[in-house]
Amino acid sequence: MKMHVGVNVTDLEKSIKFYSQVFNAEPVKVKPDYAKFLLNDPALNFTLNLKDKVSGNQVGHFGFQVENRDEVFKHKERLEKLGFFAREEMDVNCCYATQDKFWVTDPDGNEWEFFFTKGDLENIVQQSSCCAVETIKS
Repeated sequence: MKMHVGVNVTDLEKSIKFYSQVFNAEPVKVKPDYAKFLLNDPALNFTLNLKDKVSGNQVGHFGFQVENRDEVFKHKERLEKLGFFAREEMDVNCCYATQDKFWVTDPDGNEWEFFFTKGDLENIVQQSSCCAVETIKS
């Protein structure tokens, strides 16, 4: 089973470049108004759909949960070398958990987090912008 996410974008070329770098993979199909990525890790069918207008983060955010803190830093370093601004949040409480994470933003304002959950919390103590995401352009 693969999860499917379809994202509306205003500049297909910029979005293909952004997601190719974030996913570290090229799309399997590109049309004038569409692109598809089929990823195995994570199992994801991800599509870009060209629209005249979008208004940023229409969902809360997207993210990748990784296995450990080292993996968080591996992805952060890889994306920063490609020129992305990565907003880092280490040892923060968010969504009933303590996490290490960083964020990048796609060309249309959708934020993506790469995070490692260090432990669960009984009560919500929000120190992170995870539930109230700020839009920061890459």
